[in-house]
Amino acid sequence: MNESGTPALPHAPDALPTGLVTVIVIGYDDATHIATAVRSALAQGPAVAEVIAVDDASTDGTGAVLDRLAARHPRLRVIHRTVNSGGCGTPRNDGVRAAGTPYVMFLDSDDVLPDGAAEALLAAALRHDAPVAAGLCVRRELPQCLDTRWQPGLYRAAALHPSPEHHPALLHDTLCVNKLYDRRFLTEHGVTFPEGAYPYEDFVFSARLLAAAPRIATVPDTVYVWHVRRGAHRPSISLDRDRIGNWHARLRAHRRGVEIYRTAGRAPLAHAARVKFLDHDLRMYVRELPTRGDGYRHAWWRATRECLTGYAEAELAAARAPARWIARVVLAAADPRDLDRLAQLAAHPARLLPPYARAGGRPVWADDLPVVTLDGLVGPGAAPARRLPVTVDATLRLLTGPPRAELRLRVHELYGRLAQARPHTVDLELRPRGGGTALEARAALSPDGPDWTARLWIGLAPLAAPGAGHRPRTWDLRVRLHCAHGGVIRTAVRAADGTLGRRALPSARHGLLLVRPYATANGSLSLRTAAGLRCALLLAARRLRRRRTSRP
Repeated sequence: MNESGTPALPHAPDALPTGLVTVIVIGYDDATHIATAVRSALAQGPAVAEVIAVDDASTDGTGAVLDRLAARHPRLRVIHRTVNSGGCGTPRNDGVRAAGTPYVMFLDSDDVLPDGAAEALLAAALRHDAPVAAGLCVRRELPQCLDTRWQPGLYRAAALHPSPEHHPALLHDTLCVNKLYDRRFLTEHGVTFPEGAYPYEDFVFSARLLAAAPRIATVPDTVYVWHVRRGAHRPSISLDRDRIGNWHARLRAHRRGVEIYRTAGRAPLAHAARVKFLDHDLRMYVRELPTRGDGYRHAWWRATRECLTGYAEAELAAARAPARWIARVVLAAADPRDLDRLAQLAAHPARLLPPYARAGGRPVWADDLPVVTLDGLVGPGAAPARRLPVTVDATLRLLTGPPRAELRLRVHELYGRLAQARPHTVDLELRPRGGGTALEARAALSPDGPDWTARLWIGLAPLAAPGAGHRPRTWDLRVRLHCAHGGVIRTAVRAADGTLGRRALPSARHGLLLVRPYATANGSLSLRTAAGLRCALLLAARRLRRRRTSRP
């Protein structure tokens, strides 16, 4: 028997008991999407006994949409809140209190559950007598339908973790929606969401959950599809990061989570949460600093320094090298500085841009900031060559007859480490975003002063293959540096000056080929291609619509 009093699953999912799960859907002013979310929950099969939809006092007809669905689907119950809670925590708590099954799941109104999600999680929970079962979440960019797996390392294979302290990496998945919970366990351990307007309520809920030390079963199945709509009228909390209040809210939720672990006597989890903050949260916001205004930058720097001042050296040292170097720069400098360089270091993969300063023979951040040591680059215990934050600059020139691109690469030396590794060949890989076959090219690396350079040619016609229809295709550029010593270094290339700009090129294969090299949010070089006159006209019409809607 498990903690809900239901029999443990002996074998395969087809032996699952029925009617054990409640899916709680929350929504506010989302009449456009909530029906799709609810239908995905109702489609989960006999494992789901009921779907509870909590309308958080919507003003746009969301409640009416839910009532019409409930009239056709007996398994759907609707809770209408009369006062908006201001957040996601209160309606989820309402749903848990109203649930009549041993297990609950959460679903946001603009996302969906893929087929079989509830059964996959329930099977794992019953098989392992685990109060929590978790699976893979896919972050889907719309309308492009580009998928990114959330924390994939946690969900590569089925596993059972006796407690979070046995696998602290579980703290990196702060989502509440890709999991199934034993409702009795939540109630007995007081695991609830913060009430009211509390951004990043998932952080606090997850801390309360993990502090209770549940067994956690993980499955490799995709159990949640998180829709990311960057053009939405009301951006989600995860996308609404251009206001300093968002960072303050994240800091508050992070501190509250650490406090929960410490109060529960879970010192290893508190330590893991603080290190995770450096490795994930800090790097994510630093990547965006160059795009922010001066007021935001100064406010962010002050708040972050205040947070980092409480860190012990052991906690800084436990973070990955890019994160701990960034934290030390923020602590050492009273005002924002070197933002572009910090943003490149915060990228994935990390890039340490020149100049490469030394103090007393040791690598340091800058000549005027010698207290920030770049530990782990040289000497005993140095990182292997394959993990170095190597910078590869790329300059791209578009040419006609036939359409092609000349790509010039410069590999920057890094405190003598690359000279030791002796790079000799570079493989260029163009990866189609959203899946598909990658294209590759190879060139020899030639010494050029302290650095190495290479020149490659890219045929552009295959990048806009007819199989893509009339949609643009996006290609990310990655390189593999083959070294005589130290194996292979894998990284992305940085878009250097003179690389960007859109061009229309004549093509015997496509008639017209549109090519746009651009820098991604983290400064990496990517290519967007589109083929044919019809596609060109569609793209022009789309740009015109965006300009019109953006006018005040």
